[in-house]
Amino acid sequence: MADAPRLVVDLTSGVAPWRQVRDQLGALIAAGQLPVGTRLPAIRQLAGDLGLAAGTVARAYRELEADGVLHTARRRGTVVVVPPAGLAADRVHALTVEYVTRMRALGVDDVVGAVRSVVSGSLDQVADQVRAGVRVTGTVPPHVDLR
Repeated sequence: MADAPRLVVDLTSGVAPWRQVRDQLGALIAAGQLPVGTRLPAIRQLAGDLGLAAGTVARAYRELEADGVLHTARRRGTVVVVPPAGLAADRVHALTVEYVTRMRALGVDDVVGAVRSVVSGSLDQVADQVRAGVRVTGTVPPHVDLR
């Protein structure tokens, strides 16, 4: 049996904990590791497991619910639902602006080159450079391992 998906919150990353929870849950759902109908832990339970405030997890759940990925009902809890066929254009634009802003804040000068590097499969090389302390331009730093 495969290991259950794990969430990892890095309080030193500079990314808000609620956003880390939201992004990781969204990625697990998109990858099919949390299929439609999966019941998520109660807010207080997940908050306790992650060492976060309940409001932090509640915000992550609300954001995913607003995106149409989760549905919460009293007594039934929060479950994964069929996500919308596609993100609205304004949501895609907002996420793109946020991504570019974050990459530039990390010192990535060539964001388009960074995306090309990841798509072409050079993430391992980038990870090695980041681990070696090399300032990386035109590439993206490694992501947080969700497993």
